[in-house]
Amino acid sequence: MAKDYYGTLGVKRDSTADEIKRAYRRLAREFHPDVNPDPVAQEKFKEINAAYEVLSDPRKREMVDLGGDPLAPGGGGGGPQGGAFVGFQDIMDAFFGTTASRGPRPRIRPGADAILRLDLDLHETAFGVEAPITVDTAVVCTTCSGAGTAPGTHPTTCEICGGRGEVQSVQRTFLGQVVSARPCSACQGFGTVIPHPCATCGGDGRVRTRRTLTVKIPSGVEDGMRIRLAQQGEVGPGGGPPGDLYVEIHERPHDVYSRKDDDLHCRVTVPMTAAALGTRLTIKTLDGEETVDVKAGTQPNQTLRIRGKGVPHLRGAGRGDLHVHLDVRTPTRLEPEQEKLLRDFARTRGEEVAELSKQGGFFSRVRDAFNGHA
Repeated sequence: MAKDYYGTLGVKRDSTADEIKRAYRRLAREFHPDVNPDPVAQEKFKEINAAYEVLSDPRKREMVDLGGDPLAPGGGGGGPQGGAFVGFQDIMDAFFGTTASRGPRPRIRPGADAILRLDLDLHETAFGVEAPITVDTAVVCTTCSGAGTAPGTHPTTCEICGGRGEVQSVQRTFLGQVVSARPCSACQGFGTVIPHPCATCGGDGRVRTRRTLTVKIPSGVEDGMRIRLAQQGEVGPGGGPPGDLYVEIHERPHDVYSRKDDDLHCRVTVPMTAAALGTRLTIKTLDGEETVDVKAGTQPNQTLRIRGKGVPHLRGAGRGDLHVHLDVRTPTRLEPEQEKLLRDFARTRGEEVAELSKQGGFFSRVRDAFNGHA
């Protein structure tokens, strides 16, 4: 008994080929094993494939309409019912995957960008500098001027693809013929071949060379910033337009200053007496020496701010500030006379100072106690 292929796809007997295709596509998406792993769904998927194989073929569909079954033994069929599954992507490609011709790709293509690291001192990043740099990039071959051919020769049309840059293949599936295109392996998709390549560049139209350039670094650049040099990067294949060169700034650590944005920070140690009585410090800035006053009674970790002695702003006028962080140093060893003076000073202020002499110290008391029990 012939199977009801129309019923399997859920279409009428007078359905058009497009209606049958839409019905199959909807059911294939629903019951494909990659989407629905249920064993019942797998069997249903086999039936759907078989039904579509029959109804999409005008000759087989006519046989069904006459009451026959082209997939029955001896019926001239023999499709995917007993074979392996067709991949889900293959089904989609059968409907949408026919590759349109894109034509040959050009031999002349834009070049890539290049990047170069440049190490600078704080003074150079602060005030700017013109620095020489050495770059290794591809440049146009002077022998062939980018054509890639030996002198007096020219590219010829590829005999395999006829200049199209691609070849087409036709694959027969149960869905019908599927046409696909791929780049021609003989000409690499260019549509032309170079029978006599340039001896200097080997047909690429460019060679690598070392160049020296001068880059102008503006004042106020920061670590990690990049400066763009237009069209100083890699020349493209076939002598195509060059890309850009990016110079990445790396600021070397300074032995005195640390930088935060456009402000500078440094630490200066002052004696305890200078912090108490006040003093005057000479600070070496990026511009030279600067004198600042330390007020009497300055406490540890206080900060002196020197305006306009930091790094110039990259965009706009003005500069950052210099922040001087003060470390107050307490003497670790005192001469007897110095200790007496400090104790007298403490008494005048009404401050109690513990006696830590050898006779009255903790370890002296422990020693005396030990000797008493001896």
